Amino acid sequence: MSWTRRFVSVLSVVLVALAAALFTAPPGQAHEERPVTLPDGSGTVPALRTGEPDLLVCKTDRADFEQRISGFPGPLKARNLSLFDRCVRDGHRHLQQAVDAVDRPGLTIAILPGLYEEEPSLPPPTGACASLDAPQSALGYQILSYAQQRQCPHNQNLVAILGKKNLQVEGTGASRLDVVIDAKYQKLNAIRADGSDGIYFRNFTAQRTTFNSLYVLAADGFVIDDVLTRWNDEYGFLTFASDHGLYKDCESYGNGDSGIYPGSASNINDGRGYDVPRYSIEITGCRSHHNMVGYSGTAGDSVWVHDNEFDHNMGGASMDSAFPGHPGLPQNHARFERNLIHHNNQDYYPYVADGTCAKPPVDRGYEKGVVCPQISMPPGTGIITAGGNWNLYEGNWIYGHQRAAFFLSAVPAFIRGESAWDKQTDTSHHNRYAGNHLGVDKDGTARPNRTDVWWDGQGSGNCWQVDVDASTPGALPSCGARRGEVSGATGRIVGEPVKLAQLLVCADYSVQARRLPAGCDWYGARGLQRVETQLALGSALVLALVGAALRRRRLRGNRLAGAALLIGLVGLALDVAGSTLALTATFLPALALLLMGAWWTLTGHALRPTRPALAWTTVALGVLTLLDAFDKAVLMIPGIPLSPAWLRLLLGLVWLLWAVIAAGARTSAPVAPAADRQEAVTT
Repeated sequence: MSWTRRFVSVLSVVLVALAAALFTAPPGQAHEERPVTLPDGSGTVPALRTGEPDLLVCKTDRADFEQRISGFPGPLKARNLSLFDRCVRDGHRHLQQAVDAVDRPGLTIAILPGLYEEEPSLPPPTGACASLDAPQSALGYQILSYAQQRQCPHNQNLVAILGKKNLQVEGTGASRLDVVIDAKYQKLNAIRADGSDGIYFRNFTAQRTTFNSLYVLAADGFVIDDVLTRWNDEYGFLTFASDHGLYKDCESYGNGDSGIYPGSASNINDGRGYDVPRYSIEITGCRSHHNMVGYSGTAGDSVWVHDNEFDHNMGGASMDSAFPGHPGLPQNHARFERNLIHHNNQDYYPYVADGTCAKPPVDRGYEKGVVCPQISMPPGTGIITAGGNWNLYEGNWIYGHQRAAFFLSAVPAFIRGESAWDKQTDTSHHNRYAGNHLGVDKDGTARPNRTDVWWDGQGSGNCWQVDVDASTPGALPSCGARRGEVSGATGRIVGEPVKLAQLLVCADYSVQARRLPAGCDWYGARGLQRVETQLALGSALVLALVGAALRRRRLRGNRLAGAALLIGLVGLALDVAGSTLALTATFLPALALLLMGAWWTLTGHALRPTRPALAWTTVALGVLTLLDAFDKAVLMIPGIPLSPAWLRLLLGLVWLLWAVIAAGARTSAPVAPAADRQEAVTT
């Protein structure tokens, strides 16, 4: 790395760190778990076994059971009646009892239609289990070791499947709603499968927890097949530090974080480009709706997500590198194909503001549509990538979003606990957005997104398809026909300053403290409430006052300076107006920069006879402003590590102080116009 680039890199890190110190609270934990290592990858995706079950779970009320299966097709009804007779005779009344009876790998547990509240597991811990020595999470639960989970399996779990290998758990109903496992908001997890390689879940519903309905941890091989999860404080499905996984035909809704969360999926493609030998987790045929976000994954690495539907959430899908303690950071190698991602415009933040989410979970009204968002995110967005690399987004249908179809921002490494300077700009690289259907549904009906792309500008190798209707910045690097081909590629090591300020302000959210950042439009700020508009208005007022003072004290009577000031004032006004349209327009902000650049360039020319050093600085500021307009609206300038906006900001601070000093300095007489001076010399 050259000395110049090293200096710029250090400068960028200092700027980001300073901004974070000014604007953000310490990062929270999306999901805190004991330290785990990723599987060695020797497992396989388990296959469905179709033979007779080894263990049965049912209730004993025959009348209730017959009512539940009365509408089943004949053969399925007959099978359930036969299984019921066998279960009443030698089966189990609770799923946990059947799990505890598993004594060897490869067994199948069948759950007959019914409501399972697992009453023996529901009471709070007593005795030694009530006083375990374990660290406390930011959300208040204990982070238990695996040994402690085995010692006290129901401190946090309604059903605990610990170390059982190749176990299949399936409902025998006609639909997944026929078997319901209900934690009644008494447990962190409805079902926890921990260290259980080859686990297969099929055809049931799990619901109402203070964290996850179905949690798979440290598994090399799992399948989630035709399972519904709903009404949880955090996640519907959470799989963590796992490999050889498959989600298929699942559904999730009513969750305060995401319906589907493949966090810290096995990082098998780290260090590779777009061509990878396999993916660690596949998700297909699922629908996730009416959650904070349909899909999310901190360190969601090597996940293949295809032919799913994510709709009517606050955000469709999100992957990030924003939370510490997750193996596999920074996030990389997710692949999204042929998904329907539409109308993710729900806004659940009012439930935080009005105190609904401060009530006990049982009283919040999750079953009536309440969702309590657990983290900060921009509502009205299709796919969010907050600090990811080598992700592929191809052939998806993304439409009907009130903010943006794609949202890409970098995440400095110190946010995830990495202090090394050379890692601070290691995210937001080589993300490819190509061949997607934007603003139109499968029937060809126009359903536009407010904007197709929002990008903070950081990163290298990112590219977008050429048919983007609206974006910020206005001109994007375009993808070539082959993966890895990029036209107009840039390599910025820090994002745009105003966008960075917005992200940092918006991140200061806490559902527990009922803190919604006042300056962020994610939480309802409008007009002058928005941080972007406040920054634009504040800088416009200061620049207008200093420009007017400089004109009066140093350039009085100079017609060129007077005309330049008028142009500058119009530019500043347009800049404020453009700040309210940041998502939808690049023309107005670019025009504002163009006029401001003209103001400084002409003012610098007028200052040359009396203040040559200040004059050349003013001209340089004008040129940088013109370059910034070009960079934002016409073509992102390649080959520069910082955008012109940063250089303009830094030079602008110097110019502002210098101009104030120049305007306040004592002067004996006003500067006469050039034509008058020439006339005096002639006389």
